[in-house]
Amino acid sequence: MSLRLESATGIELEARWDGPERPTVAAVFCHPHPQQGGTMTAPLMEKVTSVLVDRDIAVLRFNFRGVGTSAGTWDGGVGEVDDVAAAVDAAAQAYPALPLGIAGWSFGAATSLRWAARDNSTLPWVGLAPPPPTRDGERHLPLAAELSDAARLFILGNRDQFATVDAMERYTAEAGGTLHVIKGSDHFFYFREDTVGTLTADVLAGVSRPNRPDG
Repeated sequence: MSLRLESATGIELEARWDGPERPTVAAVFCHPHPQQGGTMTAPLMEKVTSVLVDRDIAVLRFNFRGVGTSAGTWDGGVGEVDDVAAAVDAAAQAYPALPLGIAGWSFGAATSLRWAARDNSTLPWVGLAPPPPTRDGERHLPLAAELSDAARLFILGNRDQFATVDAMERYTAEAGGTLHVIKGSDHFFYFREDTVGTLTADVLAGVSRPNRPDG
């Protein structure tokens, strides 16, 4: 189901719901970098959404400002945090009786985590291939001390082109989260989409699993 969201600054965002007839959880899912071709219909976004729906999770995806038919223009990742907030508010209003969670891939992971830090969120969160905490002097992820306690899972391929396992291990430990490393996978999780979807669904649905690398 297609719809329009409105950010705090009045920018309208293109969005859509996918879900089962009787969802047990609602989730917001944020797409990768708008200036590198990222959209809510990227193949990994579509596949993970399908897995979540099969697990009775209603999924709200949206295009960041300036992407698809969303109004506005790229704001360097600043205004995009407001876009995440608009989606979370919309999901909470659509399913007020359901548990709510949030996930993001790459830029979407970083931006949703910055939103979590800004708004003191305790929602379950899953980050697929988040960028390194810092790169070339620029901070991509919030300081761990800025995050409230919550169930958080970082999923990273050991062949990721942008972030290293060592750096993410350190950050995850500081942030009180869990890191799941998928061996042989890169930033795009080719042929590992079902695994990524299952791991994401487990956290959003509150299922505990052993912390181990995927072989």
